[in-house]
Amino acid sequence: QAFPVQKLYSIGPMFRHERPQKGRFRQFHQINAELFGDAGPKSDAEIILMAVYLLEDLPLGDLSLRINSLGCPECRPAFKEKLQATLQEKTDRLCVDCTKRLGFNPLRIFDCKLDSCKEVVSDAPVIVDFLCRGCNEHFHRLQEYLNDYGITYILNSKLVRGLDYYNKTTFEIQTELLGAQNAVAGGGRYDGLIKLLGGPDHAAIGFAMGMERIIALIEMSKTREEKNPDLFIAAIGDAADRASFIWAGKLRKSGLWVEWDYGSHGLKSQMKKAGRLQARKVLIVGDDEMKSGKGILRDMAGKAQMVLDLGNIVPALEDILKNG
Repeated sequence: QAFPVQKLYSIGPMFRHERPQKGRFRQFHQINAELFGDAGPKSDAEIILMAVYLLEDLPLGDLSLRINSLGCPECRPAFKEKLQATLQEKTDRLCVDCTKRLGFNPLRIFDCKLDSCKEVVSDAPVIVDFLCRGCNEHFHRLQEYLNDYGITYILNSKLVRGLDYYNKTTFEIQTELLGAQNAVAGGGRYDGLIKLLGGPDHAAIGFAMGMERIIALIEMSKTREEKNPDLFIAAIGDAADRASFIWAGKLRKSGLWVEWDYGSHGLKSQMKKAGRLQARKVLIVGDDEMKSGKGILRDMAGKAQMVLDLGNIVPALEDILKNG
């Protein structure tokens, strides 16, 4: 009986045994997504896209997707043998941990964060040159799916992740803001893990992202970005005030930063407030503008202004503020 495809997610606290590091605490919170029951590259692409789209909706700055293939039990042994033979001549330049890894899992040496070990493996053999036909076709088909979706990625032939049970596809979403611990999310295929733990032999792929690291990255990104409102709405009169409340809500929902005056101040006072906030643009709407159906949009840097139709004000402002 065929095992039905199952898609699961979990969000919650976890604990790690290894030494805590920057953004990696003893207790931490993690977002996980798993897809069980399909061994094809379309599932790999689906999981990767989910991770990318989740992070794209957050203010995390520049992120990059890295992908690799770790092969399978059919093609990996030949690569491990070649890698061990190559690195055996350079053990004096490896750290203590990597010297131990050389004997039982040399692929993990690629994951070492020490510059000395990175230098040793800089010209080492890479597994993509040893992939069997099935793994090679799987990896190329994954790239075709990502290309079809317009997802930008980097082929990283030394990406192995920190867990030993991965096979075929492995991936990370990385940032340049966190130093050596630069992975924001990561995952891969682990087709043999369920069987290894005593269950049936089912294919699986998934990812995990640490919430503490994401929060730290959001805070860092905030300090790097200009913290100025996209728009200040200077509304004069009750009708304009009520309309501006609706407009601001819709614009904020689209991701724009909109401010207004909370009192019943005149135009001059509101323009001063917009200046103090360093708002990019100001929408001026009073009784006359509400009657005519035309509002005035003023650029606070160049002082140029234009007239906008209030009946189509929200999409017009979205276009100007996001693309103008």
